[in-house]
Amino acid sequence: MQTQLSEEARSIPGVDEAEDILRSCVHCGFCNATCPTYQVLGNELDGPRGRIYLIKQLLEGNSAGAKTLSHLDRCLTCRNCETTCPSGVRYHTLLDIGRAELERRTTRPVRERLVRAALRGIVPEPSRFGTLLKVGRAVRPLLPKKLQEKIPRSGKAASVRPPARHVRRVLMLEGCVQPSLAPNTNAAAARVLDRLGISVTPVHEAGCCGATEYHLNAQDDGLSRARRNIDAWWPHIEAGAEAIVLTASGCGAFVKEYGELLRRDEGYAEKARRVSALARDLVEVIAAEPLDALLSSGAPGSGAPANRLAVHCPCTLQHAQKLGGAVEAVLRRLGFDLTAVADGHLCCGSAGTYSITQPDLARTLRDQKLDALEAGHPDTIVTANIGCQTHLAGAGRTSVQHWIEVVDASLRQRTSTSIDPATQSQ
Repeated sequence: MQTQLSEEARSIPGVDEAEDILRSCVHCGFCNATCPTYQVLGNELDGPRGRIYLIKQLLEGNSAGAKTLSHLDRCLTCRNCETTCPSGVRYHTLLDIGRAELERRTTRPVRERLVRAALRGIVPEPSRFGTLLKVGRAVRPLLPKKLQEKIPRSGKAASVRPPARHVRRVLMLEGCVQPSLAPNTNAAAARVLDRLGISVTPVHEAGCCGATEYHLNAQDDGLSRARRNIDAWWPHIEAGAEAIVLTASGCGAFVKEYGELLRRDEGYAEKARRVSALARDLVEVIAAEPLDALLSSGAPGSGAPANRLAVHCPCTLQHAQKLGGAVEAVLRRLGFDLTAVADGHLCCGSAGTYSITQPDLARTLRDQKLDALEAGHPDTIVTANIGCQTHLAGAGRTSVQHWIEVVDASLRQRTSTSIDPATQSQ
């Protein structure tokens, strides 16, 4: 695609990269065929090709207003389009650059500014988010149904984690909303890893990965959080931690990009590359281990009853991290019964804070996704990201859990009659 960037645009950080991406696009439109918002709305400007054109106009100096803002805001950043692009267009990178410039050049309505400021101030802060969630749960019955969907009922409480007792050690990001919304997820992950001879070293100074702020166009704030996490992890990395385990695929996708996002930061570039190289989604870690150790300790394959599961693979796992099918493969190795799910590549509509900033579209995509997931009549839907889990569960239909909780529960059920040293205090 030919471009004539304006002189003003030449001063934008990353503009050379944006120009290269624009020129790599051949405008074929294959991307629209896999774009969830284009499929729902049928508007060219609500598909990747149209949004690329809008960003091109923006960087060429054309006026930008509410229309451009609306179309770019409606993008889920699911990156499904990148999987079908024959030219390898790095759409998500171009979108980040375009959104940042658009935010600089436009003024949002007051309500939008307040909502986004609240999200940036609350979601990345576990204590603030946890306090607000408790208040919301207390008044939940008094709220309209649409608001009730955003406030999940109390989930399964976290159980005691096994002590660090193995030579092999990994770090684990606790996250920002997951400790309040699904406190048992990381505990379950630690217990399953313990059975595989891997201990989790807690690093409480590491908090939100930074994705929430970054994708709400507060990119500097998001990168500041990335630097704080690197500082918190670095002593443990130097001490020999073999991986940084992420149980939320959205966090995993972002942490794996630290090296790219901080490549121009002289103080952090090398450390960021090292952190990204060590970042592993939980399923990557478990898939690489001899799962016979789990089977012998009581996973479904050794005779335990298993629920019929439908797997929702988050966009951040299959499109960003290229790990589509990995969770399904592990669950099948462990003997779980999985249903077929049509259109598994399509987004559920969660997309970070998207379900709050674009509630109607998010609800439409959620209901379509649930119809596909429930077609095989599963007992439980499992996923790998807290955002997807909460969003899908908000419909109040089939139970939704993180897949590691289902594995852990099966193991604990099978070993409940014999005391395991790692679970004795639980």
